[in-house]
Amino acid sequence: MLTAAIAFAGVALLINITPGVDTLLVLRTSISDGRAGGVIASLGIMTGCLAWGLAAAIGLTALLTASHVAYETLRICGALYLLYLGASALWHARRRTTAQTSEPEIAAEPRGHWAAFRAGVGTNLLNPKAGVFYMSLIPQFMPDGAPTFSTTLLFTGIDLAELVVWYWLVSGVAAALAERLRRPSVRRRLEQFTGIAFLGFAANLATERP
Repeated sequence: MLTAAIAFAGVALLINITPGVDTLLVLRTSISDGRAGGVIASLGIMTGCLAWGLAAAIGLTALLTASHVAYETLRICGALYLLYLGASALWHARRRTTAQTSEPEIAAEPRGHWAAFRAGVGTNLLNPKAGVFYMSLIPQFMPDGAPTFSTTLLFTGIDLAELVVWYWLVSGVAAALAERLRRPSVRRRLEQFTGIAFLGFAANLATERP
């Protein structure tokens, strides 16, 4: 079991640090709302991961790939949600442009911790790839004869522990970067970049086939 857990941790780490929509959300929230906002968004993401892990432990995620309708429904909902996040980011960037005055530095008003948490949960739970990750990856490392439920929860815990460290680093770096990039024009361009990136993820998810 120890060998299997170490092997899973290594593979999961590579997947977790690969740039994706969850990391982008933590990055964007940390830049716009500070480290606290980024941490709250990451808590939302990890709540979604925990839900997927529990679903995999009791076999619910198998229905996701077995049912074409379920997968397609979740995929479309996820794409629409990412589209909303992208459009929202571009709208905030546009508002900053139109509201910009001659005052030297105008701090953007944080969107609120609940909004950050909700975005984190939404981007994760509405992404069918997250469910497929737990259903397809964990069984590959499960030792013969190991109890499925407890082993799945163990591997889920390992994945969550890695995410805690990774998102803590991402939120810290992003918040520190934001402190240095106080110019409204720079903040606006970062908002535009993340908005376009979210739209790209939405397009990719919308055109993907299981």
